[in-house]
Amino acid sequence: MPVESVAEPEPEILAAFRAAKGFMPVVEGLALYRAAVEAAALGLPVLEVGTYCGRSTILLADAARAAGVTALTVDHHRGSEEQQPGWEYHDPTVVDPEVGRMDTLPTFRRTLHEAGLEDHVVALVGRSVQVAAVWGGKLGLVFIDGGHTDEHANGDYEGWAPHVADGGLLVIHDVFPDPAHGGQAPYRVLLRALASGAFTEVSVTDSLRVLRRTGAGI
Repeated sequence: MPVESVAEPEPEILAAFRAAKGFMPVVEGLALYRAAVEAAALGLPVLEVGTYCGRSTILLADAARAAGVTALTVDHHRGSEEQQPGWEYHDPTVVDPEVGRMDTLPTFRRTLHEAGLEDHVVALVGRSVQVAAVWGGKLGLVFIDGGHTDEHANGDYEGWAPHVADGGLLVIHDVFPDPAHGGQAPYRVLLRALASGAFTEVSVTDSLRVLRRTGAGI
């Protein structure tokens, strides 16, 4: 099934996505879902870097469930740079009052429970680079949506892109070619992936880019 297919989640899954705490617009979520449906058909797990409260996880998990594979999520659940106190995307409702730090893991678990998808997700709680260093398997899809500094975006790419199987998909979120619209680190990762010769862009939906592995390396 090509990425350009019209696969869409069932109404209850889309409703759960809309209701979940997070930032991904519906149109980008639908593009991610279609990519996940295709990638899951390879019979390999699909993985996202940057879970937050599980909004996009709902779509990945539903696609994984239908294909009989597992959705994996990687996040330390302490929030990315722009989610810390004093920054634009800070949400005080996900701060652990006992330790005074962000902790999105409880909200994430509640999101999956309410969507009926807990059994189809494995949450890998830790820093992306550390988790990638001990991960040994191939993946049908890697969705990069973690920290948006160059250090973190490149770390996510270098850690996880090598695990994308032949014909698998690399999805990058928050790609803004114009710096007036957003940070440039994900865009620079996109350019790096295309320049490598290992990936070919197959879909553009607003800030969501879908690339297919068509060669070796990263």
